[in-house]
Amino acid sequence: MFKNKTLLITGGTGSFGNAVLDRFLDSEIGEIRIFSRDEKKQDDMRNLYKNDKIKFYIGDVRNKSSVDNAMRGVDYVFHAAALKQVPSCEFFPLEATKTNVIGSENVVQAAIAHKVKKVICLSTDKAAYPINAMGITKALMEKVIVAASRNVPKEDTTICLTRYGNVMASRGSVIPLFAKQIKEGKDLTVTDPEMTRFLMSLEEAVELVIFAFKNGNQGDLFVHKAPASTIEDLAKAVRNVFKADNEVQVIGTRHGEKLFETLCTREEMLKAEDLGGYYRIPADNRDLNYGKYFDKGQKGISEFEDYNSHNTKRLNVQEIEESLLNLGYIQEELKN
Repeated sequence: MFKNKTLLITGGTGSFGNAVLDRFLDSEIGEIRIFSRDEKKQDDMRNLYKNDKIKFYIGDVRNKSSVDNAMRGVDYVFHAAALKQVPSCEFFPLEATKTNVIGSENVVQAAIAHKVKKVICLSTDKAAYPINAMGITKALMEKVIVAASRNVPKEDTTICLTRYGNVMASRGSVIPLFAKQIKEGKDLTVTDPEMTRFLMSLEEAVELVIFAFKNGNQGDLFVHKAPASTIEDLAKAVRNVFKADNEVQVIGTRHGEKLFETLCTREEMLKAEDLGGYYRIPADNRDLNYGKYFDKGQKGISEFEDYNSHNTKRLNVQEIEESLLNLGYIQEELKN
């Protein structure tokens, strides 16, 4: 499906963008456009890959004209641009809104205007029952995307969403922090020993997006079923992998942190379709004639519970170690 096609990745200099390049560069894809505002990271990628299939576009999703310029001639879009750091979004919620909500609206409307065939927008577990600015803006982004999907024929542009949890060893995540603390001989800082997080690899994140690309209907949300671990067990596993003896220090939660993350809410599980390794959550396409739903709605909500990092499969320390040893980041760190 990607043969001789042009793919645009917004926020393409991030961990996800690099993983997509690793996945697609050796395929028959025609062109991959990397759209971001960071010229240094673009230059690093240009020198790293040295591949004529990659084209670089400087711009910001907040700026309609720069998005429009990058969208011309594009067949498919993977929309990954976002402000993702929970504490920084807590202090600058309006900035998170401009990027995560308004920026996403700019991307999807430009895609519709240029008749892009498929758009996959990346969301986060923090959008389900959000308590922090990052999650709230991502939740609103999801609503914006679904609303846009209602107003465009599928044969023109298909718009879908993916939602996933923590990507192991991604930029700014806790595993590189633990590795850095081990190297520096410091304690491994843990917020709360019983805090749980979903664990998935970058490769799994890419596969989720491709699954949504292949199987998505207008407004669908796809969730990857992932195992989880406590933060304390993750710290112990990283320490064991590096054969270190650093102490684990409990420092308490940071701004906007949850005890556990939710990938599917109870309300979504009511209508979710189990596809084996994934859940598909169809868009709610009821109209504004509320009166007809007073007599007939969706039954059975009390029979479901949300799908979260406390009730999914829990990995033990040894299983986490096995997952860590499969990560390219960990393999490179061990070599060094």
